[in-house]
Amino acid sequence: MTDTTLDLGPQTLAVARLALAVRDDQLAAPTPCPDLAVRHLLGHLLGLSVAFRDAGRKDLGVTTETSPDSAVPDVGPGWREELPKVLDELAEVWRAPGPWTGTTRAGGIDMPGAVAGAVAVDELVIHGWDLARATGQPYDPDPAAVRASYEFLWAAADENGRDGSGIFGPVVPVPDGAPLLDRAVGLSGRNPGWSPAR
Repeated sequence: MTDTTLDLGPQTLAVARLALAVRDDQLAAPTPCPDLAVRHLLGHLLGLSVAFRDAGRKDLGVTTETSPDSAVPDVGPGWREELPKVLDELAEVWRAPGPWTGTTRAGGIDMPGAVAGAVAVDELVIHGWDLARATGQPYDPDPAAVRASYEFLWAAADENGRDGSGIFGPVVPVPDGAPLLDRAVGLSGRNPGWSPAR
């Protein structure tokens, strides 16, 4: 994905649909992300959407400087209105060619614009899966986004020896014939068979 662009709109829409279907009684439910309940995952999605929106705008500041590990994210009372709005803004910003060129910053890390775009896509795909699994919803991600996420995660795993020494956990082996989403999930350090009961 480092030499092309991708419309984030179909994937941001998929995530927004999942988020809006979350019931209040599911906000404390566990997710595939260790130590994060659904409400924290939603808070992370909100924060990363703002960060990568601003990174795409090259509007660098507090939102692009803050590490995602600096605090446990959470959602406020207006998250059901705020998250879809920010997801729409994120997709709109990255439809222009400018964000994919030059350099930008997100999570306190400088990176090429194309890499930032790839990270944003991967975050949307994998955390969309996290949210769907945690809340028992069907997940229909954008196929182009899944392909981009898989390619990004494959490259990241190869760069770090596939042992979890990078920003992702150890790769979970998944059969080559498994759906591409399952293989991407495995590369992210998650078990594609995860469920809240496990």
